Amino acid sequence: MQKTVSSSGSKADLPSFSESQADMVRQIVLANTDKPGALLTVLEELQNRDPYKYLSEGVLRLVAQQMDIPLSRVYSVVTFYSYFNLQPQGKHTIVVCRGTACHTRGSLALLEEAMGRLGHREFKESEEPSFTTEDRVFTVKTVACFGQCALAPVVAIDGVIHSRMTARNLTALIDGLRRGEKK
Repeated sequence: MQKTVSSSGSKADLPSFSESQADMVRQIVLANTDKPGALLTVLEELQNRDPYKYLSEGVLRLVAQQMDIPLSRVYSVVTFYSYFNLQPQGKHTIVVCRGTACHTRGSLALLEEAMGRLGHREFKESEEPSFTTEDRVFTVKTVACFGQCALAPVVAIDGVIHSRMTARNLTALIDGLRRGEKK
């Protein structure tokens, strides 16, 4: 059985995680102590190391404790930057631009296509248009603008920008990822 510690060292606190996870947080905090932007760097590195690319409540609590800063400040940073995830993410991430140029060139249809193709048919743009498939293979998100307006509509798949995207091309990319092909 793996030994676990809670985020504050007390057994009453939840959630708990393995001693190796706690050690990883401590090492990352220690390596970035007294550096400019330390909190952002620590959070980014921890999210990148997480298999589901997110920051759990326990990790955020331990970061606050280890960096001797209020938990509210850590949450403020995490919720301000759209880069950070508070929910587990899929292996592949599809980000659809919803900026004006992309919208007028069909990004809503692309978003609906991606969500429908992945089993999320009840899309409502007024709600947060982000979801992760139950098998955690795909996460679909939106972004306000990639700054690639001349290439609209734009979709990023696992960080790779695809310009002048069509529903047919998006479907082919999603199907390829399902088969394990490179993006």
